[in-house]
Amino acid sequence: MTWLILGMILFLGAHSTRIFADNWRTRTMAAFGEKPFKGVSALLSLLGFYALIVGYGEARLAPIILWSPPIATRHISALLMLLSSILLVAAYIPSNFFKVRLGHPMVLSVKVWALAHLLSNGNLADVILFGGFLLWSVLNFKASRARDRATAETHLLVVDEAEAPVSKLSATLISVVAGAAVWGVIAFVLHAKVVGVSPMG
Repeated sequence: MTWLILGMILFLGAHSTRIFADNWRTRTMAAFGEKPFKGVSALLSLLGFYALIVGYGEARLAPIILWSPPIATRHISALLMLLSSILLVAAYIPSNFFKVRLGHPMVLSVKVWALAHLLSNGNLADVILFGGFLLWSVLNFKASRARDRATAETHLLVVDEAEAPVSKLSATLISVVAGAAVWGVIAFVLHAKVVGVSPMG
């Protein structure tokens, strides 16, 4: 469990400077350069990701069961993961509904992913892993939306509704179809091969 907790601290910590220390992040990048700062952050992220994978794998060998989720949560989780996959794809497709109206679909994808796995897993390691990511995504989304509002007010990016970003139906449909395809591959193939558990089995 120690490796899992250490990995969570390193990985999420490296991705939390804009949440808790945005001014420090700006000053540090100005002093040392953007590339060195992001390079160190990437290194910490990789180390943290490796540690949490190792720690989670070890914890699964001797699970500490907190509760046994009912079978219905597996079906709810599957639907939530479909939404998470769509949001994930939407992060890379310009002008789709999710990006224009909701903002930061990647962070929302992580939030839904974490919630889906919390609902269907009742081990202590799952609570630490997915609960940590859920809390991080909630704080990250809140901070990101606050920065968006501050930027819009400061630079007057949106003067009136006519200049507001408009979502495109084609981009939204592509996001939904491609996201559903990603969900299908993960749910029916990759999850069982990589994690060793079939969510649809």
